[in-house]
Parts: sequence; C-alpha cells; structure tokens
Amino acid sequence: MSEQTRNILEWLSGSPLRIFSVLVAAWISHSIGRRAIERAVNKLATTDLKPGPGFAKRQSERARTTGSVLTSILKAVIWIIALGMILGEFGFNLGPVIASAGVIGVAIGLGAQTLVRDILSGIFMLIEDQYGVGDEIKVLDIEGVVEKVGLRITTIRDKNDVLWYVRNGEILVIGNGSQKR
Repeated sequence: MSEQTRNILEWLSGSPLRIFSVLVAAWISHSIGRRAIERAVNKLATTDLKPGPGFAKRQSERARTTGSVLTSILKAVIWIIALGMILGEFGFNLGPVIASAGVIGVAIGLGAQTLVRDILSGIFMLIEDQYGVGDEIKVLDIEGVVEKVGLRITTIRDKNDVLWYVRNGEILVIGNGSQKR
C-alpha cells in the first residue's frame, strides 16, 4: 500500500468516520424513539381508560396530539446533541458556549418573548385539553378542523381547504365544537 493511500485511509478513519457515526447514531435513535412513541400513543389511543360516551374518541385524539409533540421534542433534542458532537469533531470548543448559555439565554429570552409565549401557551393548551387533532374549532376568524398541534403552532384546515398556521400565543379565545356535553 502506498504512503498516499495509507494517509487517506488514516484521515477517513478519523473525523469523517466519527461524524458519519454520529449521524447514523442520531438517525437510528430518532427512528427508534419515534417508533416507541408511536407504539405508546397507539396503545394509549386504543385503550379505554375512562369509560363513557365520547371519551374514547377524545382520548384517542389527545393521545395523538401528545404523540406529535413528543416526537417533535425528541427530534429536536437528538439533533441538537448530534450537532454539538459534530461541531466538536471540527474542533469547535463547546465549553465556553455552554458556560455562557446563561447570558445567551437571557438575551434570547428577551428577544424571543413571542416564541416563549407561543411555547408556554402550547404546553398549557395540551395540559388543559382545550383542543386536539381532529377537533372542529373556531379561533380568531378561522373555522376548521385541527390537523396538527405543536408546542408553537397549531395547523387548521378551513372549509375552503385552506391550511392556516396559528401561533399558540396568539390564541386568546377558542371555540371547540367537538367537545360536547
């Protein structure tokens, strides 16, 4: 084997191999986690925890909504960790970044108040079970069916087949036609 070939193989077995390994591990972790969440949500959606008329459908919708939020959180956490590991492979020192996270957090918090408000509103909306995927709701000037609920944005399809993206922090009053007595 020539010296040049040996140098190329040594280089490939270093950082590029570790970066590739991190990407593969992140993808596998995301796939396994997503599948585990889907299984748990499907089991929860099909189990009748609270007997009574109409509760099973509501429980199923709520489980699927919670599942989509958990999948989003899992995806963000896994890929942020993978990005940090990849940046470390490029020689980027993450220590000072993590140490200054408090100062950066305050600056971002002041600059991203609407983002924080949207996420907090989304969390409380889920906890209070105000609406879920499949519910017919009226919010602002929009009437339609909820297609997706996230921590920051709710997606609603109206009767004219228009897809609306509504920030959760902007929702002050909501009417839910699916939650009958």
